Amino acid sequence: MAPSRDRRPGFSRRAQYGLFVTYILGIAGAVVGAVLLALSTFNPAAFSVAQAAVAEATTPVATAGGAVVRTIATVPEAIGTWWRVHGENAELRERLARARGALLVGRQARLENVRLRALLRVRDQRQDTVTVARIVSTSASSTRRYGLLNAGSWQGVTDGQPVSGPEGLIGRVLYAGPNTARVLLVTDAESVVPVRRSRDGRPALAAGRGDGLIDIRTIDTADGHFRPGDIFVTSGTGGIFVPGVPVARVLRAGTESAPARPFARPDVLDFAIVHRAFMPPPPPAPVPSPTPAPTPTPEP
Repeated sequence: MAPSRDRRPGFSRRAQYGLFVTYILGIAGAVVGAVLLALSTFNPAAFSVAQAAVAEATTPVATAGGAVVRTIATVPEAIGTWWRVHGENAELRERLARARGALLVGRQARLENVRLRALLRVRDQRQDTVTVARIVSTSASSTRRYGLLNAGSWQGVTDGQPVSGPEGLIGRVLYAGPNTARVLLVTDAESVVPVRRSRDGRPALAAGRGDGLIDIRTIDTADGHFRPGDIFVTSGTGGIFVPGVPVARVLRAGTESAPARPFARPDVLDFAIVHRAFMPPPPPAPVPSPTPAPTPTPEP
């Protein structure tokens, strides 16, 4: 059955109320417009007051609406800014990581350069240098304190020669092989080095303790008071170690002995210098050949 062409709202009360309200609003709008038109024509002052009142009433609503519109308009820009800042932050973090790596490499190179320059300066100042060798390993975890050099008798190294670094004395050669040498470190319990106090020349002995430190022991009891910070250098007594090489610095006060820390630490050194002995032992005296017995002359 075809739908009815009658579109009148009589069949629906809701439609009737909607149509009625529409008519009322239209008529009210027409009346208000006519009143405002007449008021603006015949009484402009009153129309200005009414216009101002309407403006005062609608301004907060317009301001709030404008703020909402501006906020909504800035959302795409804020999202774009966040993505851009996020990307720039990631790029800056990557650059910082690369710069940190380069900075560490530069610091390591600077420290290495300082050590090598100090080693070169020591070698240039000392004319008794035998060779410069690399410290291959040290026995830091053992009860004995040894170091191993990659130079031996083929490079002129012999038993008993002193070994030092840029900071001070390391030890002495205990055994020299063809291309390696074992060094007895000053921290070994069997190591004893004659030293003197730098501030007054008081003689003493620097004996290793086997734990990375050195005991400074008195030779006489005239002035055996050790102070923290006292520096002891080699004295040259015994003819092995050249005088004036730094050995250790006292850590705590003591009377007959005091603990000290060595200046040279083989576990952090790369290179060491092997020197000739300060006063090498004289060569052995030649053995005189036996005098041949006189040959008797035959009688005529």
